[in-house]
Amino acid sequence: MPEELSIKRHGGPTAVTRTLLVFAAVGALLAALVTCTGPGDVVPGRPQAAPVSTTPATTVPPTTTTTPPPNPCAVKAASLPPRAKLAQLLMVGVDPRGPEDALNLVKSEQVGAIFIGGDATGLLTGGLEAVRGAATIPLVVAVDDEGGRVQRVEMLDGDMPSARQMARDMSPEQVRALARDRSTALRNRGVTMDIAPVLDVSAQPDNTVIGDRSFSADPATAATYAQAFAEGLRDAGTMPVLKHFPGHGNTSGDSHQGAVTAPPLDALRQADLLPYRDIGRYGPVVVMLGHIDVPGLTGGLPATLSPEAYALLRGEFGFTGTAMTDDLGAMRAVTDRVDLPEAVRQALAAGADVALWSTGGRAGEVLDHLEASVAAGTLPAARVDEALKRVLAMKGAC
Repeated sequence: MPEELSIKRHGGPTAVTRTLLVFAAVGALLAALVTCTGPGDVVPGRPQAAPVSTTPATTVPPTTTTTPPPNPCAVKAASLPPRAKLAQLLMVGVDPRGPEDALNLVKSEQVGAIFIGGDATGLLTGGLEAVRGAATIPLVVAVDDEGGRVQRVEMLDGDMPSARQMARDMSPEQVRALARDRSTALRNRGVTMDIAPVLDVSAQPDNTVIGDRSFSADPATAATYAQAFAEGLRDAGTMPVLKHFPGHGNTSGDSHQGAVTAPPLDALRQADLLPYRDIGRYGPVVVMLGHIDVPGLTGGLPATLSPEAYALLRGEFGFTGTAMTDDLGAMRAVTDRVDLPEAVRQALAAGADVALWSTGGRAGEVLDHLEASVAAGTLPAARVDEALKRVLAMKGAC
């Protein structure tokens, strides 16, 4: 072979040649190391990169915000046209002699509630089923059946003693049983609400405006018996109404006859308002406000038209249910001051959820005025929606 013969002939490689061969070999080795090492291989003298994790990355689930379900009463309220919303806030008196008046009212205006007063009982002995059936939203049918001087079905279902007599002669358990029996009779006749019991605290003579309609002059006794009566009504499915906030038992006169004044607010807190403390004890109820001017609270207005009175009920006393007015159409504490359509507007704007007038009629006129008031902003649409949600919840309509 030519290379072997050359080496043998010259006696092997020179020193220079040997040195060149060594450098070539080292260069080849370094090249091999450079081309054959991976990013994770350790090479002497080479700075090492940070280790790369081979563990799969953990996926962090995205943060989710739970949206609360919509309030069903708000959904129901939003589905109603403006006039229908307003109609649900009205309780209108109807002719008690028969169903014709009530049936025409409900068919034409779809009012939320009717009130049956007076001594005639024709409507209570037939026709209420048809009246209730004409309502597209469950209809409240109300009477004021307290016992004593204020009764509606005593000729049909027996007499009840006055509140004062109940507290004197009966235990709270007996009063609850009596109210349960009365509630059963009312429900069988188609009534769904009894505007009772009276929560007023009074020691006035029996025949005064409150008088024997009050269970007691002692706030604790009045509250105990009113609670028993309310529970008895609700036991058989009739909605009770506590009245007359903020206290009619020690007023200067009769709001049926004219303006009346209560003791100042600080005095009411010491007696008349005590039964409204811990108002949740009564269970689901409606509260009726009276036409009572309270120094230090209502500024000369009857409580039914006073935003401060409703704020007191909602704030200091924590009431979250339906608030309604006393009669806006037949009591001179209001009628001497303002005409019915404007009285209804003022009451609703102040904070009432239901406006009552026992005299009947004028529903279309009132609704026209309320619609115009909403358009003008003197009856805020938000206030209407707030009231409507409470009314629908009270009815179980949503």
